[in-house]
Amino acid sequence: MAGVTTPTVRPGIAERLSQMIRIPTVSAELDERGSAPFEEFVALIAELYPLTHEKLALERHTDFGLLFHWQGTGAAPDRPVVLMAHYDVVPVDESDAWTHPPFAGVIADGSVYGRGALDDKGPLIVVLEAVENLLADGFVPPRDVYLSFGGNEETYGRAAEEIARVLRGRGIVPWLVLDEGGAVVDAPLPFVPGRAAMIGVGEKGVMTLRLTARGDGGHASAPPPLTAVRRVARAVDRLGPTAFRPRASKAILRMLSQLAAQTPGPARHLLRLLGSAPLLTAQVFAALGGEPAALVRTTVAPTMQSGGTAANVLPSQASATVNLRIALGETTQQTVFRVRRRIRDPLVEVEVIEASEPSPESPTDNAPFALLAGALDAAFPGVPAVPYVMMAATDSRHFHRFSPAVYRFAPLDMSNAQRASIHGVDESVEIASLERGERFHRALLERLR
Repeated sequence: MAGVTTPTVRPGIAERLSQMIRIPTVSAELDERGSAPFEEFVALIAELYPLTHEKLALERHTDFGLLFHWQGTGAAPDRPVVLMAHYDVVPVDESDAWTHPPFAGVIADGSVYGRGALDDKGPLIVVLEAVENLLADGFVPPRDVYLSFGGNEETYGRAAEEIARVLRGRGIVPWLVLDEGGAVVDAPLPFVPGRAAMIGVGEKGVMTLRLTARGDGGHASAPPPLTAVRRVARAVDRLGPTAFRPRASKAILRMLSQLAAQTPGPARHLLRLLGSAPLLTAQVFAALGGEPAALVRTTVAPTMQSGGTAANVLPSQASATVNLRIALGETTQQTVFRVRRRIRDPLVEVEVIEASEPSPESPTDNAPFALLAGALDAAFPGVPAVPYVMMAATDSRHFHRFSPAVYRFAPLDMSNAQRASIHGVDESVEIASLERGERFHRALLERLR
């Protein structure tokens, strides 16, 4: 394309990511570790990316939010591009058997290993690499660009929320917001061959509930028919996989129609049919279970339980914590109402600990999505851009209430095993994938208009 320079990557991207991984920015362990690792990380990127820090204005919002402003040459500074990532990571279970220590940042077999390699220091570094390289070439974007990096995304922190609030208060409505989310994957559905870039055009809502029951305490030798523990256990059991009805959002139907174009044989006709039949699609995906089912319904995951002081004592109180991911088209209010109806027990208290509404769906027939597809073609030739629904929460949810084009995509190759390693064991990213990720962001910025 005319005006687009040949992509280059500075040597040492793997070493720089390794340095980032070695800093344990575990936001869930802030009380134990303190804020020193986070400040060390901020100092590290200043050292690794001097041009970015020299040419872009940096603001700190809360203790963990970094907002870089790259002023463009255009006449619409209130319609910028916002590139997002987060630099905090989730904890490591010390009993897990990692091939390489999770905070050693080991480089081996063409990959960088460690907590945060994919979530989300890998996606963060490819943004910084692209910006630093473009600055070295003397490039100035035609549109303002913001880099929004949060340090407490994994704990639903306020850094990104505050950055979004500040920009909105300044009358800035981003033309494009891009955060972590989908990736370049093989066989996006069991019967769909080839690779696809799964771009999240919406994300499910998040809700955490605490279910609490009280009962008469006493000696365990003469228990009543329904103890506090049994009452809570029964409530949790009633919130099974079918607690919420399946429904296929527009994003899922668009995904199926897009995938049909690259699928040969009878499966193509099936995908086309599903793409035009939301009720059938909802039932089929629900029956498949796993990720397909999670795409079409609100999911319920019991995550913690407590109650009791001794093995032979009936507890007077028991509780369970339940995490829900709310399907697009539903609301937090509807979700709580359905939970109470499913439990059918007025003696179980349902307390909302936190809640965030599902996002609206961003369009795919607009200039921002076309820009993503063009950058994708530059970095991953022949890989189609496919819309889908993000099941996990991202910092970008704070932008979708006032920005019409919010997308969730990390420009990295991820195998099924790599995706499973996120928040798990042996998280790693290929060095070649990092180089393609830099190329993606470089092309995106160069193609801005």
